[in-house]
Amino acid sequence: MEDIAAFIEGMPKAELHLHIEGTLEPELKFELAGRNGIDLPYDTVEKVVAAYNFDSLTTFLVGYYEGMGVLQQEQDFYDLAMAYFRKAHSQNLRYTEIFFDPQGHTSRGVQFETVVTGLHRARNDAATDLGLDVQLIMCFLRDMSAESAAETLAQAAPYKDWIVGIGLDSDERGNPPVKFTDVFADAKDQGYHLTMHCDVDQDNTVDHIWQALDVIGVERVDHGVNALEDPALIQALVDRNIGLTVCPVSNIYVVQDSRSTDIKRMLDLGIKATVNSDDPAYFLAYMTENLKTAQSDGNLSKGEIVQLVRNTFDISWATNDKKQSYIADLEEYAAAN
Repeated sequence: MEDIAAFIEGMPKAELHLHIEGTLEPELKFELAGRNGIDLPYDTVEKVVAAYNFDSLTTFLVGYYEGMGVLQQEQDFYDLAMAYFRKAHSQNLRYTEIFFDPQGHTSRGVQFETVVTGLHRARNDAATDLGLDVQLIMCFLRDMSAESAAETLAQAAPYKDWIVGIGLDSDERGNPPVKFTDVFADAKDQGYHLTMHCDVDQDNTVDHIWQALDVIGVERVDHGVNALEDPALIQALVDRNIGLTVCPVSNIYVVQDSRSTDIKRMLDLGIKATVNSDDPAYFLAYMTENLKTAQSDGNLSKGEIVQLVRNTFDISWATNDKKQSYIADLEEYAAAN
């Protein structure tokens, strides 16, 4: 067990399902609150962590949106992103694609430009200072209107070269993928890559995954574990080379099971499963910890862990040359260990 833990720690990694707002650690939250003159409802780090008593997607989202309130200035978004990038670098990540939720900020008066400029500046510094390759994915909040999503897409136009893809997150109840058919069609026409959350054990989740594939035309599905309930959907994922971005520790908080045995089954079925950290400051686990959880709960071999990371590089939106370079480094590491 110690041997495979050390193997996971040392391996080159990537992740594709990471909400940058979900990396807000309590210490930085206090710092930004002080910077921006915001009174928090708790006065110690321990009390912040004690508030992370989530037992569902809904209860998590309450705390998640509350935490965003300290993000006000461009420097706040820069500091938030750089803190995550330094952590990712320390865990041997070579590549990461990060979600950001502009509506969670513009709806409280923060300018779109403030958000994206801070993140983009941090992305550039991560490349220069850390050798970490970062791409930005802009998500729409599914519990807001399709019209609001369309407005957000329009706001992104001047910054299109900074944003690789479009996603969909937040509360899935009553907010199916088809609600956003037109705005995702527009995003696709504009050249963005497409992905969508289909959260674990939500109402009509299997139908939502089908909508994401057949109506929206996504290239990846975020979470998507319930696809295993439908043999035809399993085959569609395999035939279309659709990757799933699974988040084991997040699942423990939201559905009380890491679903790591499902990850193992996905690999056995030929699905391009990946492991990711989702909202690591709230779920107390970054990439290394998520891979360790998947390995232990799913009884995964070293070869299966390598396959998960290879899948991550393979279904990423990096250039083909970069993908091949990352995969070559991974295979060299695996062969040496």
